[in-house]
Amino acid sequence: MKKFLIISALAASSLSSCKYLDVVPDNVATIEYAFRTPFTTEQYLFTCYSNLPAFADINSNPALAGGDEMWFLKSRYADLYRAYHLSASNINIVDPIFDFWKGEQGGKALWKGISECNIFLENIDGVYGLQNHQKLRMAAEAKFLRAYYHFYLLRMYGPIPIFEKNVPIYTTPEEVKAIVRQPIDKVFEFIEKTMDEAIVDLPDFVDFDVNELGRVTKPIALAIKAQILVTAASPLFNGNTEFSFYKNASGVQLFNQTKDESKWIKAEEACLAALEASVAIGNELNYAEQTTGNKESPETLTQLSFRTAITLKWNKEIIWGSTNSRAASIQTMSYPRLFSTAALYYGGEASVPMHIADKFYTKNGVPIDEDIDFDYNGRFDLQTAVKADQYNLQSGYQTAKVHFNRESRFYASLGFDGGRWYGQGRTIDDNLTLTTTTAHYVNARSKGIASGHAYSYSITGYYPKKLVNHLNPAGPSLWTVQQYPWPIMRLADLYLLYAEASNEVKGPNEEVYKYLNLIRERANLPTIQDAWTNHSRNPGKFLSKDGLREIIHRERTIELAFEGSRFWDVRRWKTAQTEFNRNIVGWDLSQEAASAYYRQVVIDKKTFQQKDYFFPVEESEVLKNRAIMQSPGWQL
Repeated sequence: MKKFLIISALAASSLSSCKYLDVVPDNVATIEYAFRTPFTTEQYLFTCYSNLPAFADINSNPALAGGDEMWFLKSRYADLYRAYHLSASNINIVDPIFDFWKGEQGGKALWKGISECNIFLENIDGVYGLQNHQKLRMAAEAKFLRAYYHFYLLRMYGPIPIFEKNVPIYTTPEEVKAIVRQPIDKVFEFIEKTMDEAIVDLPDFVDFDVNELGRVTKPIALAIKAQILVTAASPLFNGNTEFSFYKNASGVQLFNQTKDESKWIKAEEACLAALEASVAIGNELNYAEQTTGNKESPETLTQLSFRTAITLKWNKEIIWGSTNSRAASIQTMSYPRLFSTAALYYGGEASVPMHIADKFYTKNGVPIDEDIDFDYNGRFDLQTAVKADQYNLQSGYQTAKVHFNRESRFYASLGFDGGRWYGQGRTIDDNLTLTTTTAHYVNARSKGIASGHAYSYSITGYYPKKLVNHLNPAGPSLWTVQQYPWPIMRLADLYLLYAEASNEVKGPNEEVYKYLNLIRERANLPTIQDAWTNHSRNPGKFLSKDGLREIIHRERTIELAFEGSRFWDVRRWKTAQTEFNRNIVGWDLSQEAASAYYRQVVIDKKTFQQKDYFFPVEESEVLKNRAIMQSPGWQL
């Protein structure tokens, strides 16, 4: 039997004592068998894919609930959800959560995944019965996955080793100890080179949607390459002097210390290439079509255009969707109780902190504290909704002023006391006055339907409605989830990446405005230029690079809320120590009267230290081979 070392982690004091340099045992199928036929070869390729993170699972994807977009009841959060310990800075080096280095505590063993990709690439040429174009395509997929797994590890752990080839069986302990973390720039260069090699041989689209959706194509690879190069150009990885202390045993600086503006030029070019490739195969922003006998109102359609960009399977906006991680339990967590009798589910505990709700714009398309027409100081005062508000708020219901005159994405993304929850079996949406028997409205105050059912309620008063498929049937004793593939990359994300890179290269320009305004147009918002000129207390904000950067960052937070982007964005922008160090605030859930409910209450505290920019490697791994080093800030 031909044997290979499968690298599932990267350190060893000796080959005999190392538990993560694992030789393929004699009682499993040989490598030769795995590549015996086209069918077995394809199955091995799918094994390479199986190492992709479970993007839709909050216990496997740290980016969903490990930042500041979702919060949970502390007693339940700490017991059941790993992300609590990440959010509260309780992560440690003895048994770290979300361990993608070894594949424990919710993480996938990405070094093992890289090893499997290398094995595939070493054997694909010898498969009998595969045509050459099939070999090229499958090899390209393995190269893409190898590059992506390196990128995922790089974002998590900082400078990492590079594994272009597996370590052979005869490797000595001394040679294993030579495996070291490489400088950031060198790792990014390897990832980019590998991605470029993959792109050449990937198809523009899959031939058989039913069987192949989710497999990597050229537009997917170009979009992820754009994401990678934007990350490489961002402050955390480009001229980061705060990590100047992080050097390897030879004294090599692992973080570059001088900002390189040319990285933004490369990122802009990569984003444009990805945009052109995606548009060429028909990707476009999602717009909802009429789906009910009673035609949806313009307000509802605008909200559904945004919601279904996430929940509608394989809509035209999705560039890369995750077939091995579908949104199921996260929908239940995000769904409030809408019926007076208990439905047959436990959920509704996913809570959105108030500072995230405040990120959304007013109807004029500017921040609530900038809008000259918005009563920011009186935002906690009470106001009664009228018929004109019925598509967003319950007519005749008292709620806070901060819930009025907000942008469509606010109502599409968030559930809250007095807010309408469109769908779930109630889709009457005509010009008649909507009522609680024809439409769903959230009642989250004390003694309300959505409040205080064990742990099945939002502790802030806000729910991430955006993640819930509006077509899920619901009733007093019914809750059925219609799953959807998690959107790893959609066109709106790519628009925003391009706008960000273009602003960094050229400053404010028409291309930046164009792609920002395409997203805002779907949300029925005025253009960047009109919104700030006519409605902002800072009318010239969009005319400077710094001001436009702030706008772009906020647009990403709003447009991509709850999708896992903010967790990584705030890190790469190197603003986490500001953004992630704050009180978690919500409404006073113990109160029944509106006048008492609508006041800010501190629920918890999120903390973030410099070392939290990267995840620690389990201490035992570092002790086996100190050349691997602990992650920056976590050194022993």
